[in-house]
Amino acid sequence: MTDRLPPEPDVPVSRRRAIVGLIVVAAIVLAGLLLVHVLQRMSRIQDCAMSGRTNCAPIDLPSGSN
Repeated sequence: MTDRLPPEPDVPVSRRRAIVGLIVVAAIVLAGLLLVHVLQRMSRIQDCAMSGRTNCAPIDLPSGSN
């Protein structure tokens, strides 16, 4: 005869790792979206410059009288 061990009680799983993982994934997604936005803006300026235009990126001048 073999001795059977009693079943172990269910241990509640800590969700701390899952929450940290979710935060890391959210940060990566936000950084990716920011990078896509910046690259898209730079691509528009480069396309404009390659077409020969000179007013692709307007310069903001401080307002006021000289």
